[in-house]
Amino acid sequence: MAIEFAHSPLLTFILALVAVVFLLVVLDLPAFVGLIIAAFFVGILNVVFVPDFEAAQAAGAVATAFGNGMAGIGIPILMAAVIGKSMLESGAAQRIVRGFQNLLGEENSDYALWGSSTILAIPVFFDSVFYLMAPLARSMRARVGRDYALFIVVVGAGAATAHVFVPPTPGPLAVAAEIGVNLGMTILVGIATALPAAFVAGIVYGRWINSRLDIPLRDAMATTTEELEELADRDTRSLPGVLESLAPILLAVLLIASLTAINTFEESVPALSVLRPYAAFLGDKNVALTIAALAAAWTFYRYNDLDQSEWADELTEALKSGGNIAAITAAGGAFGALLAASGVGDYITGALSGVGIPLLVSAWLIAAIIRIAQGSATAAMLTTAGIMAPQVPELAVHPAFLVMAIGAGGNIFSWYNDSGFWLVKEIGGLTQAETLKTWTVLTTIIAVTGLITTLVFASVVPLT
Repeated sequence: MAIEFAHSPLLTFILALVAVVFLLVVLDLPAFVGLIIAAFFVGILNVVFVPDFEAAQAAGAVATAFGNGMAGIGIPILMAAVIGKSMLESGAAQRIVRGFQNLLGEENSDYALWGSSTILAIPVFFDSVFYLMAPLARSMRARVGRDYALFIVVVGAGAATAHVFVPPTPGPLAVAAEIGVNLGMTILVGIATALPAAFVAGIVYGRWINSRLDIPLRDAMATTTEELEELADRDTRSLPGVLESLAPILLAVLLIASLTAINTFEESVPALSVLRPYAAFLGDKNVALTIAALAAAWTFYRYNDLDQSEWADELTEALKSGGNIAAITAAGGAFGALLAASGVGDYITGALSGVGIPLLVSAWLIAAIIRIAQGSATAAMLTTAGIMAPQVPELAVHPAFLVMAIGAGGNIFSWYNDSGFWLVKEIGGLTQAETLKTWTVLTTIIAVTGLITTLVFASVVPLT
């Protein structure tokens, strides 16, 4: 037994966990440096334990995984940095915040952010939603002078919940396709599952942790706390109008949603295929966020006493900040990718696939363990879907509930090997400990609440 353990991917996972904690917590290395060293370390372990994984592959695999990560998030994060700085320093974010407060009252600021992030995340990727909502959370904190932990949690909870439960978000959409579930029913069940999970993780936990954790407003996204506080005191008449302030968010959401809509309805409305080439270009998140960044930057130029050279220098500072965030996020993804290459996902699924646990709970457990081990929620969901698909005929309830159980498990415990953890930390201006207490816990609450909600609904309304 000891020999089997010594040669199992489980040992690689344990050693990787120890290494990353030692590098980032004990030595307190810069996040990018610590994560890249940890990824190289996992590569060396793979040389020792994984057949046909040669020493020459170890370095190249880290570089490739890092490059793939940058290809996916590089331009969006850089443009998000421009959007964030521009919306914050032009006063656009502050104008939106005041609009929320006028509509719902200052005491319901958390509901305004929570509802906005939940709705936006249905047609838009999680990371794009967080890029757009983080400036509002920071401006809300500057406006009310407190409750930043609450604002970060409600934004994260809304976006993360839709990300794993509600098609046409890519994760649950792909799982539904793998299992062969009716998309309309999956959307209805997904909304019913997502709302309670988002409420418990966002509003309930957000208010609880906020009463125990006071997170200060720090410099982030190339904007200082002094600048935000000055804007919070500025007369509303000197700020951009509501529509102009909302333009970057509306443009990004509408452009990305256009492609999502065509993907969803093209089969039933064939005429939409004519628009596909245009939507595929404009709806790509790289293009959509670039257009949104241009709109935000133009407002920044109009509402600040800067000449063109000074304005360009300010945007360059934002890009420098965005480059650091992109590098850290991609490094976290590389660390997770090298863990995945160790075979830990296959090892876990093999160990659990034959365990006699009810199917919905078994699916949740497999997805949860894979998520914790290799970091990617989408990879955990798709891996689990492939395992559970042949067992769908054995279900006594509608298979849409299986999609929910997989999504819930795949969302659990986002930590150092998840690029999303670093995105939230860096864009939110949080410490590692604060990110663990807010983001990591809320993803776990979503996972547990999502499973409980799924089991209750499946028992009361099995839809068979």
